[in-house]
Amino acid sequence: MKPVLLLAAAALLLGMAGCTSGDKADPMLSAEGKPFILKGVTDLQKISQLTGAESPNKTDQYAVYGTDLGSMFNDGDKTYFVFGDTFGERAADQIGGGGSFWRSNTIGYSTDNDPSDGIKLDGMIADDIGLAAELLPSAKVDYDEMTKIPTHGLTANGAMYLYYMSVNHWGDPGKWDANYASVAKSTDSGQHWTLLDGLKWPGDSNFIQVSPYKVKAEDGKTDIYFWCIPSGRFGGVQLMKVGEAEIEKAEAYRYYAGDDEDGAPIWSEDLSEAKTVVDDTAGELSVVWNPYLERWLMTYLKEGQGVVIREGLAPWGPWGDAIDLVKASEQPGLYGPFMNDKYVAEGGKTIYFTLSLWDPYNVFWFKASLQK
Repeated sequence: MKPVLLLAAAALLLGMAGCTSGDKADPMLSAEGKPFILKGVTDLQKISQLTGAESPNKTDQYAVYGTDLGSMFNDGDKTYFVFGDTFGERAADQIGGGGSFWRSNTIGYSTDNDPSDGIKLDGMIADDIGLAAELLPSAKVDYDEMTKIPTHGLTANGAMYLYYMSVNHWGDPGKWDANYASVAKSTDSGQHWTLLDGLKWPGDSNFIQVSPYKVKAEDGKTDIYFWCIPSGRFGGVQLMKVGEAEIEKAEAYRYYAGDDEDGAPIWSEDLSEAKTVVDDTAGELSVVWNPYLERWLMTYLKEGQGVVIREGLAPWGPWGDAIDLVKASEQPGLYGPFMNDKYVAEGGKTIYFTLSLWDPYNVFWFKASLQK
């Protein structure tokens, strides 16, 4: 047999072997043979202000003069922007949270599919007179329950869920104590919420602030992965997951507890066995799948340095080095960098994200370009 025919026969045998050895590994769930490819970010740009009286959305019409966060989740053609402590009128020179008409949380929504010129909010979930409503009421008592802050939302089984933390006390910058983390549910497009008190994580656990993402499992069902950090901004990232159908069952959550001898992830029923997947000081994290890199992307505030971005080869890692996305020296008082996989351009090369600025205590819309 001529050499070229030998090569063709060998290729055919390899192809047959590939077919009989099983389907190709899910790129979202396998790090095998994948190098790190994210070299850096360029073209960082503040596009517009999302909230506040000075924003194009003029959210003062909903008595939202100052608010923060702005994590996003999608439901049909709508994207919901979830805000934290929200205030009515404020002094012109006021920095940080504070002001009249304090609500612990509010939500805006949008059908804007063009992120290149900012995000136009279609409205906010409002009370009877059209002002942005507090959706998860809090006691607003220091060392009891200062506030309830939603850390991220999602849709599952036809309902909306908000994962939130009950804050006991705001401490030194970047530090706060949590009573617990829990979940609220809405079945009427966010108008009313029910607290799921049977689903809680301890206030001193690593599962207080979450960033969820749905992934199709081999059995055709959907798993929801949650990257999680403690209260404050000085803990590492740990991972848990739950089947979408069992999202309201505390006993159904599993915690990443390392790898077995074959390199497969171990999932434990015991959160105390959870292993850290990113060892850093992370605040307000966000994780999405990026189609341009075909890698996971994680953003968070690294206190004192700014917002950083990492690529992940699988949900449990390994995760690449932290790369500066927005430096604190360029945007003082920055925090809360939240992505949404709906808001990308050029096949994912350009990413858009919300970013909060302590002065003027509002949410802004940014973009950056990934380089590989």
